[in-house]
Amino acid sequence: MARYLRTFDSLDPAWFNLHVSCQVLGYILGVAGWGTGMKLGYESIGIEFPLHRKIGIALFCLCTMQVLFALFLRPKKDHKHRTLWNFYHHIQGYLIVILGIVNMFKGLTILSPADKWINSYTLILYILLGIAIFAEVVTWIV
Repeated sequence: MARYLRTFDSLDPAWFNLHVSCQVLGYILGVAGWGTGMKLGYESIGIEFPLHRKIGIALFCLCTMQVLFALFLRPKKDHKHRTLWNFYHHIQGYLIVILGIVNMFKGLTILSPADKWINSYTLILYILLGIAIFAEVVTWIV
């Protein structure tokens, strides 16, 4: 959301507030998922999925770092280190998205749900990709 809406000057600071709201909601849902995974792992003695678990823990740590750094370490817009901050923030954000998608598929593979669930998740990802491509083209034009 931030990548595409901040292109429009008329949306400042609304784009930032929307970005923060979506990220807070995502973090809350992620913590709920992480907590659920921890509980299920604790209750499932002898059943282990180490890669899914490690990716989940890495995601929790990366997301927590992203939130804490954004709250407490983000430099002001005119600070000399802002470009470096933006680079870090963007790269870590993309890494979180990629790891999240990978781990969702790992989890679906573990659960072996009906094909409709995997197809639904894949369809949602394709829809989001289509929206991102459309928004990217619009920002190039603007």
